Amino acid sequence: MSEQDERSKFLIIGSRVSSWASDFSAHPYVQIGLLLFCAAWFLVGLPVDILTAALSILAISLTQMVLNRQNEREMEAHRRDVAMHAKLDELVIASRRARDEMAGIEELDEEDIVELKEKAQEARDAAEEAAEEAASAAKGSASKA
Repeated sequence: MSEQDERSKFLIIGSRVSSWASDFSAHPYVQIGLLLFCAAWFLVGLPVDILTAALSILAISLTQMVLNRQNEREMEAHRRDVAMHAKLDELVIASRRARDEMAGIEELDEEDIVELKEKAQEARDAAEEAAEEAASAAKGSASKA
């Protein structure tokens, strides 16, 4: 078994444990239970420094688990975004009226995207004006007949 496979299995197991622990600890009953546990700890008179250390370790661990889950979601969202852009690019290229240079613009600088957007708006405005002129010309010739 290669090192990559072992690391991948370890990552999968770790992700599942993080997922379960973060879901479990986020449940309101668990949070209320932790508050009751801390209150009982104080009422019984147990050493506070042990509780403080345990809660600090728990907070750091849970924070890391939540960050790991967030990282997983972001990777999944990135994968979906790439797939969505590929689909949109295919539709732009396949459409007869669409301009092929619009495919893949997500890789351009923001200024270039704004410029393309403005050109597209100008083209739409010109097409609307031409359609309105054609419609009024058609009305004019129809009323003469």
